Amino acid sequence: MTQEIHQTAVIDPRATLGEEVMVGPYCVIEGPVQLGDRCHLKSHVVVSGLTAVGSDNVFYSFAAVGEQTQDLKYTGEPTHLEIGSHNVFRENVTIHRSTATDGKTVLGSHGNYLAYSHVAHDCVVGDHVIFSNNGTLAGHVVVEDHVVIGGLTAVHQFCRIGQHAITGGCSKIVQDVPPFMIADGNPAEVRGINKIGLERRGFEDTNIRALREAYKLLYREKLNVQQALEAMDERFADDPLVQQLKSFVESSDRGIIR
Repeated sequence: MTQEIHQTAVIDPRATLGEEVMVGPYCVIEGPVQLGDRCHLKSHVVVSGLTAVGSDNVFYSFAAVGEQTQDLKYTGEPTHLEIGSHNVFRENVTIHRSTATDGKTVLGSHGNYLAYSHVAHDCVVGDHVIFSNNGTLAGHVVVEDHVVIGGLTAVHQFCRIGQHAITGGCSKIVQDVPPFMIADGNPAEVRGINKIGLERRGFEDTNIRALREAYKLLYREKLNVQQALEAMDERFADDPLVQQLKSFVESSDRGIIR
């Protein structure tokens, strides 16, 4: 199968399109964009700038990918966006390039970005994520693998969302969300571990029980963060998930949601 380019599409001669790419009506590819094999732009999609896209991505109508950062510090230099493979970007999704030429916005693979979700400049997003409608990241946010961003969730700049975490709808995230946790509210609070999500992804019951106990140490016992981390080491030194949780908390610059 060769490329299928609709006659109304506008494609910059600097762009590079892979095999079996489909570009629908009124799409615009502007600048030195790289589109991998079997990508499909439905209609009215804009992909621009120094944007490199992997294979088998689907972009629905009015998605705007690789546009200029909204950061007021931007001075016009060439900046970058990298996207992996097998992602779905639904209607009106917006993904912005980095602010500075030595940085980049990076999205992984197998993500599902629902309508009106937004990834700002210099964010790093992992694999197998789900952004519900209007899930929004400010600049320099890190979202790890298997995260679910609830609808209308807003994440403050420089925050991190740990792997296998989930945020509730309409949540305001102003500090780091530890991995494996549920964060919900405005401002958000950690409500418990993401038990259902962990079970669905095949985690062992023993690890889930250890995470529940680690959660209690961190959030339910009358311990400060350092005391909770020391207690985790004493009780769960051999549990890999608890140790990942501990490492995340220890490396947090903004502090974790309490």
